[in-house]
Amino acid sequence: MTRETTSPRTRIRDVPPRLESRGHAARRRLLTPSPLAVGVVSLICLVFGLSYMALQVRAVFSDQIQQEYVGLVLESVMRADVAQNAAEVWQTMPQSDVNAAARQSAIAALRDRVAEVDALAGYSPVPVPRFTNDVAVTGASLDATHAALAATGLHWRSRRDALSRDIRHRALRIACTLAVLTVVVVGALLNALAVYVRRQRRLAGMADQLAYAAQHDGMTGLPNRQKLLSALEATVASARSAGPSSSVALIYLDLDGFKHLNDTFGHGVGDAFLVSVASHFRQSLRPGDIVARLGGDEFAVLVTGAGIGELKSIATRLLACVKEIDGQMGLGIMSASIGIAAWPDPFFDHRLLIAAADKAMYEVKRNGKNGYAFAVLPG
Repeated sequence: MTRETTSPRTRIRDVPPRLESRGHAARRRLLTPSPLAVGVVSLICLVFGLSYMALQVRAVFSDQIQQEYVGLVLESVMRADVAQNAAEVWQTMPQSDVNAAARQSAIAALRDRVAEVDALAGYSPVPVPRFTNDVAVTGASLDATHAALAATGLHWRSRRDALSRDIRHRALRIACTLAVLTVVVVGALLNALAVYVRRQRRLAGMADQLAYAAQHDGMTGLPNRQKLLSALEATVASARSAGPSSSVALIYLDLDGFKHLNDTFGHGVGDAFLVSVASHFRQSLRPGDIVARLGGDEFAVLVTGAGIGELKSIATRLLACVKEIDGQMGLGIMSASIGIAAWPDPFFDHRLLIAAADKAMYEVKRNGKNGYAFAVLPG
């Protein structure tokens, strides 16, 4: 009897979360305009907005000049109306030589005012109604003059109102343009500020990454020699301020048989062994202790406030970690040699700890390996 196996159908919707997040990020980058594009668009909007506003301002000044010209024409029309009224009054007076002379003088004055209005209208930049040459010449009837002045006054007053409306509309356009340009400029400045802040954050992140990489081992993630020396200086300074009862110890560890491991199983297995050992070292130590990789197969542990018994216990746990990883990987060739040096007793200078612990570690190697020894045993 055979058993049939069916492979599950791959569903298109089952997208890995990481790929899905990458897709969202890619779409977000496509939809998000670049700072350069925002800057170019803002500059184009600014140029067009300033050009449009300059045209509107120019038109407003032109309308204002036309308004002044219209005011001169209306003032001349008003003087002509006054002269016309005077001529009409003299026409209603009784016939006499004196009244006739005064009436002729009033008509002559009206003729001069009409000629003034006609001359001003002649300089108008737009076509306007003009007075004919025979208006108010004979003085027989002033009705034509009255109608012409009324039509002229009505035209120029409507022209003045139209110019006032145009000025108001153009002022509103200028205000709206200024508002839009303000938004564009503020948006461009905010975009530049966002770009600057984003770049500063990126530079700060890169600086943190570089600082971390400069003080940590790239393979195991443990602090390196430089970080260990800095921590040793800071720990000793803190111990000095805390009092004579504070102690600092350095445990120097070297893997036995690591070269044989690389030659036999390859560097990939050797690197995996180092990573596993480093992880187990971190888990076996106390929270305040610092384990560092000094290079190759050499490690160091900075321990504070520990007595002789606790240092022996830590060394034993480190040796057990190496043996545990060795057993898990099925190697059967790995062990460790450990040297321990303490400050301030018996060493008066903490800068001697690394060299003393290294020397004690080599004594262990010469005496059979897979053990630990103190640089100077306390009496």
